[in-house]
Amino acid sequence: MNRLSPTRRAWLLRAMAGAGGVAMAGLGAGCASTPAPAPVAIQPSPSIPSPVPPPPVAPPRPPRVGLALGGGAARGFAHIGVIQVLEEQGIKVDLVAGTSAGSLVAAMWASGKSGVELGSLAASMEESSITDWTYPGRGLLRGEALARYVREHTEGRSIENMVRPLGIVATDLASGEPILFRRGDPGVAVRASSAVPAVFQPVKIGSREYVDGGLVAPVPVRFARQMGAELVIAVDISQVPDGQPTGDALKMLLQTFSIMGKSLNQYELREADIVMRPKLQGVSGADFGARRLAVMAGREAALTMLPDLKARIAAGVR
Repeated sequence: MNRLSPTRRAWLLRAMAGAGGVAMAGLGAGCASTPAPAPVAIQPSPSIPSPVPPPPVAPPRPPRVGLALGGGAARGFAHIGVIQVLEEQGIKVDLVAGTSAGSLVAAMWASGKSGVELGSLAASMEESSITDWTYPGRGLLRGEALARYVREHTEGRSIENMVRPLGIVATDLASGEPILFRRGDPGVAVRASSAVPAVFQPVKIGSREYVDGGLVAPVPVRFARQMGAELVIAVDISQVPDGQPTGDALKMLLQTFSIMGKSLNQYELREADIVMRPKLQGVSGADFGARRLAVMAGREAALTMLPDLKARIAAGVR
């Protein structure tokens, strides 16, 4: 092997040192020229909103129940049987409206008497306690005896202070328009509502005269609605003409009213939710001796319609 001279060896070492420095410088430059990678920002994925549950559906509430008691003179004792069954079955009635005979029962029941108490009153009632004959005049009866009877058995309460909301329907004699009494003396209101023309004298209240409410509302369904009822139980005790002789003048007059009220009744009863029709064949409006039979007929009519009534109440109002 050839030996390098000292001079040549020194030159070679200097050359190698220079190349290494350049290489190192280049490496450093290369490192310096390469930027450091930018940090990766990890974005959270957008949150998906969880579905909002629908608001809970409120259960149906019980409807506000109204009882509409129709006219029919002595056949009105049937209303008592209906009331007895409603009470026995725990059916809550929120308000009551009455026409003619129905107004008498409605007023006494609204005052706080029970169906049992009404039955006892009916059994002991003397026809003479509500009749006061008068001659001459615009009617055979004044009607003041009936008003006194009502006041006595409603404990002196005014209509607006009854235990149960009460409405009584009469007819304005001059205009033919119905009037719903919601305030005042129940005796006067029942007297007006029951003032069958030519039988009772018209009832003057203020400057107006009033007669039987059956002329405009034989069963006061729409007035029960007006008072706030959402479910109306109508009790129809009207007498359907049966083709039999009418007999005396009073029966003839009551038959005339039945004929007049027939079409009105059909219109009125269409607005009722439940219609109860006591079977009162053979019981005329003048037959006060058949009161026990009428009460039983009312009970039977109510029991027949009870399943339908309970279903309507259970359905409620939303």
